[in-house]
Amino acid sequence: MQDMTDIMPSKTENNDFYLELQIKINPDIEDIVSEICFEMLPCEGVVLAEETYKDLEMVSTTEGTLKVFLYDNGISEDEIRAILAEQRNILKSRSFSDDELGSWNLSLQKKENQDWSKKWKEKWDVTHVSDRITVVPDWIEYSPLRKDEVVIRLEPGCAFGTGTHQTTQLCMKVIEKYMSKGAKMADIGTGSGILAICAAKFGAAEVYGCDNDPTVIDVAKENALKNNANCVFELNTADKITENYDFVCANILHNVLAEIMPDLKNIMKNNAIMVLSGILDEKKQVVIDAINKFNLELLEEAHQDQWVALIVKNAEGCY
Repeated sequence: MQDMTDIMPSKTENNDFYLELQIKINPDIEDIVSEICFEMLPCEGVVLAEETYKDLEMVSTTEGTLKVFLYDNGISEDEIRAILAEQRNILKSRSFSDDELGSWNLSLQKKENQDWSKKWKEKWDVTHVSDRITVVPDWIEYSPLRKDEVVIRLEPGCAFGTGTHQTTQLCMKVIEKYMSKGAKMADIGTGSGILAICAAKFGAAEVYGCDNDPTVIDVAKENALKNNANCVFELNTADKITENYDFVCANILHNVLAEIMPDLKNIMKNNAIMVLSGILDEKKQVVIDAINKFNLELLEEAHQDQWVALIVKNAEGCY
């Protein structure tokens, strides 16, 4: 049997053929490279790993090879190579090493189109993030297992934050543990809006989400509507926010977190809590150094696989 551990679809074109791009990467950064493909290429979907099992034992895996489905809009292999080379160089300039990135050797094949809109839906299932938090694809029937269960319904799409990735799950668990009911909450880099929706369902009085990607705002609004979550979403960045919050989420790359740490602190109320995620374990010191530089108190490190979330407190108040 074959298992696709993660497929993230976007809008498809009605073409007879598609392009299958395979990229050799370090599996630790598969989500980062996937996001680049969605943002920079005509991407329909991404398969993060394919595993083959026999008698309940895994006998092979494609881990380390990212399979990317592109609609055939006339983009050439040379253009694809140039785009990916530029993006890899940008990551290297942000302190990623060659070992951490992988080779990014690629191959490209033209194949007859398939009904991917049906295929990827077959691979999604209910995700139990914790005993109380459950993320359910919109087309799956699900009955809560307990009275106080927080169920979030999403249609996974090209906006990141489907509840299956470790960084998202870490943030949701921190919301459950640390956020007080009635809190004023901000989600910086909201993506699908899942963390803002989670906060609303855990009793936040005001919820604000922003992102610098205009394509995700409508997705977040639609997801909040289907979950009856009262959230405000807009195209914005932390440095332009004038409000202050009791609880802040920022699930972004480690280098970006370090760069915007003063802006994040500036939107925190006195004694506010913030969760910083999207951090590979070997990169956490970059973020910890920024936390210390701006006199935030590190309360806890939360780990899941190779990812870490840092929970901090603003004991100094706004400045």
